[in-house]
Amino acid sequence: MLNGDTVKLLRECNAGTKMAVYSMDEICDKISDADFKNIILASKEKHARLGNEIHAQLEKCDDPAKEPNALAKGMSWLKTNAKLAVEESDAVCADLLTEGCNMGVKSLCRYYNQYAAADKQAQGFCKELIHLEENLAKEIRCYL
Repeated sequence: MLNGDTVKLLRECNAGTKMAVYSMDEICDKISDADFKNIILASKEKHARLGNEIHAQLEKCDDPAKEPNALAKGMSWLKTNAKLAVEESDAVCADLLTEGCNMGVKSLCRYYNQYAAADKQAQGFCKELIHLEENLAKEIRCYL
């Protein structure tokens, strides 16, 4: 049985991977540059793989997976569509994705610190997700 902090950290990381995949799905078809699109598709695949690993850990303790916050998801959709309605460009897509990565890193770091008693595996998942988000933001800077 996993301790409470472990379960809570896994839930937040699971929700984070789902939010990332959702965001990349929302924006991918708006990207015109093939290399940029390939970066996003590769990152989406990495996030989905990590999310599946985290979900498997949660299933081991019969824990219901947490969905991304509905308000955050809705606000993300609204902001994405509003910005892209004004200007549909790769720069706007890169800006939106970078903002999402930065918010993800901020939240994940907070959860990592908040659930300090989580086991090493859960902490490792969280660090890996933070790393994915940081790397994606760096990788797409040239499209800003």
